[in-house]
Amino acid sequence: MLPDAVPEHIRSRLADYAQLLRINRPIGALLLLWPTYWALWLAGDGSPGIGNIVIFTLGVFFMRAAGCAINDFADRDWDKHVKRTKDRPLTAGRIEPWEAVALFGGLCFISFLMVVLFTNTLTLYLSFGGAVLAFVYPFTKRHTHLPQLFLGAAFSWSIPMAWAAQAGELSQVTWLLFTANVLWTVAYDTFYAMVDRDDDLKVGIKSTAILFGDADRIIISVLQAMVIFILIIVGHRCELGTFYYLGLVAMACLFIYQQFLAKDRERDGCFKAFLNNNWAGFAVFTGLAVDLLLS
Repeated sequence: MLPDAVPEHIRSRLADYAQLLRINRPIGALLLLWPTYWALWLAGDGSPGIGNIVIFTLGVFFMRAAGCAINDFADRDWDKHVKRTKDRPLTAGRIEPWEAVALFGGLCFISFLMVVLFTNTLTLYLSFGGAVLAFVYPFTKRHTHLPQLFLGAAFSWSIPMAWAAQAGELSQVTWLLFTANVLWTVAYDTFYAMVDRDDDLKVGIKSTAILFGDADRIIISVLQAMVIFILIIVGHRCELGTFYYLGLVAMACLFIYQQFLAKDRERDGCFKAFLNNNWAGFAVFTGLAVDLLLS
């Protein structure tokens, strides 16, 4: 077999790179992908260009991997104190810091080339904002308790980019989707931050989980309600029908389930609540795509 033909040290090296880029954990890419698809399908009135689907699907996975590389670079001295991250390859010294920066730059450059070669000028201009947000986010944990807000902006920037690539312009609906996704990201990443809250308090990393304190679940529920409300406005503006709203009902039910999972604020429950958001994003996309297909 091919894997057996590759020397052990090369296999080990590739495994470390895969771990750095979270290739074995696609949840982050999926959470980034569904809102990008919302924008593509709405901007394309249910029939986005195949080229745009390919470009933005690849771009999502490339930029998420790039974000992981620069995140681990920024956190390399902190991760060793956190139970969940202490064995990451950069923190453990199996990958050098310059390699993470090089991977970040290389993946951003590949994504930029796709935008330059296959989209339009507006999308190109917007791409610079996306790169800046991806780079800045990991460093915000030292200076503000709202790094999840910066992550939300970074994770949502694909929405105006996808819309611009498909429609050639932006609209009010673009920014409604952007706002909904920022709020959704803050909500689910607060669940994620609750997993590490005890360790983060010890080492001085800031997060919304620490800022919200005992009001964490209440604030998350408010954010989730706002997401549903804004997406209802999107449905009204775009004259969407039953299947779209069924998707929103499914998202709302999943939000309630997430609150149940995290009710005791235990690590496993909070992490499961975070992971469950993949299905929430998928539910909205499925409802949207079916509604546009049948309309």
